[in-house]
Amino acid sequence: MDGERAVLVERFEQDRARLRAVAYRMLGSLSEAEDAVQETWLRLSRTDAESIENLKGWLTTVVARVCLNMLRSRDARREEPLDTGAPDPHLAPEEGTDPAEEAVMADSVGLALLVVLDTLAPAERLAFVLHDMFAVPFDEIAAMLDRTPAATRQLASRARRRVRGGSPLPASDLARQREVVDAFLAAARGGEFDALVALLDPDVVLHADRAAGPTPQPLTLRGRDMVTKGAVAAAARTRVSRPALVNGSVGLVMAPHGHLTIALAFTFTDGRITTIDVIADRPRLDALDIAPLAP
Repeated sequence: MDGERAVLVERFEQDRARLRAVAYRMLGSLSEAEDAVQETWLRLSRTDAESIENLKGWLTTVVARVCLNMLRSRDARREEPLDTGAPDPHLAPEEGTDPAEEAVMADSVGLALLVVLDTLAPAERLAFVLHDMFAVPFDEIAAMLDRTPAATRQLASRARRRVRGGSPLPASDLARQREVVDAFLAAARGGEFDALVALLDPDVVLHADRAAGPTPQPLTLRGRDMVTKGAVAAAARTRVSRPALVNGSVGLVMAPHGHLTIALAFTFTDGRITTIDVIADRPRLDALDIAPLAP
């Protein structure tokens, strides 16, 4: 390796973590983020680096454009019919990635935020991620999107409204709901039968649509014991679930690589869970209002 290339590699490696962070927030997938960063390096290696005045800005632009193309390609693929015989998506790890590292990345961003980002149009996602998360000026983002700075600002504004979400409930009610949902998660993950029973109303009802399984027909469980057994049986799912606002109340989302596959909507009475709606049907998921919980 000659001296100039060694310097170029060193400069790129200094920026790799930031590029990876940008790509992950754009794509919600660790393996795709790594692919985008690698493509950015390949493009740099084929470029006269001495002609680049601002290498950091150049790399940001390139990785953003690569991600934008990947998002547009992904949207086109989503229009194709899904294979209903595919393995459970929230339990199947992404090929070539470390599930633990993927979980750490998702938690560092916030799984609910990734879910909301996944609902944005590619241009909206790019404008919001680059400006609000990485402080890239709108005029630079506008050049990437071939739009005016004013139009780009509007894209970010629309995305920001989706991300912020909201709830009509007082903060104190949301805080109590969060406590109950956190306790539900901990008890379900640990198989703690008695702890789950204490969180449920005696007449609690769980509804699961056909897509949620485990039966080919919608499932209804009634009473503490039945619902608790169902929650314990679904412990593998709860391990990859995170709290989020679901239609304005605290619920749970499962979203491998930022793509929502299952949501749990709860209703609460006097600090206990009275109903659980397990939603996996795609049209129902798409109709949900998902938002991150306030820190």
